[in-house]
Amino acid sequence: MRPIVRRLFTEDNLFLHMEKSHLCLSSATPLAVLSNAPVGGGRGYWRNLVNRHVDKEYRESDPMGETRRWLAEKGYDPKQTPAMLTAARVEDASVIKMGDLLVQVAAIVTAGVGNAARMGSPGPVFTEGPNQGTINIILVVDGKLTEGAMVNTVITVTEAKAAALQELDVKDGEGRVATGTTTDAVMIASTQREREGYVHAYAGAASPLGQAVGQAVREAVREAVLRERRRR
Repeated sequence: MRPIVRRLFTEDNLFLHMEKSHLCLSSATPLAVLSNAPVGGGRGYWRNLVNRHVDKEYRESDPMGETRRWLAEKGYDPKQTPAMLTAARVEDASVIKMGDLLVQVAAIVTAGVGNAARMGSPGPVFTEGPNQGTINIILVVDGKLTEGAMVNTVITVTEAKAAALQELDVKDGEGRVATGTTTDAVMIASTQREREGYVHAYAGAASPLGQAVGQAVREAVREAVLRERRRR
């Protein structure tokens, strides 16, 4: 597969690079990022965000160390590049954009639901994440967010993901409607650029940011899961 490069927002230097081994969101200026990525997770300012494809039989004893070495081989700085892992095909990533004058968002989603789970229900517990399907979400926001809004955006992304799985009737191993998988990851990345002089303090369902995020993530998760089903 030849690499595919697409601009996310018309007026921005934000690009999505996609190839068989991984996808990368790259920015000319550092993005404010909050994530639970297994490599480089937490808060920081980064130019590159990676979602790496691994084989379903991937069983590294040190996946974080191996991924840092892989990043270096691909030309990324391992200390400056948060990375997620997935067995889903990254070339099947769904990209949905939403927004208005106050905010623009893009949801970039890869999905595998082989280990779908319903949060709050009893089930197996792992000291390390199992290496099966996962839903990875990179949510790009062109707007300025407070730290509280960044955290609120994680909640909104999660609720929208759960809504999409409910609509698609994705079930866990016990036949219960799933709310996610056991290994989901999310990256919230903001340009921190004010649009129309507006600063987003909230990301709930009734806020401009929450409306855009919720709709984009719900649609992107739906599309990504349906693509996986067609693959099967």
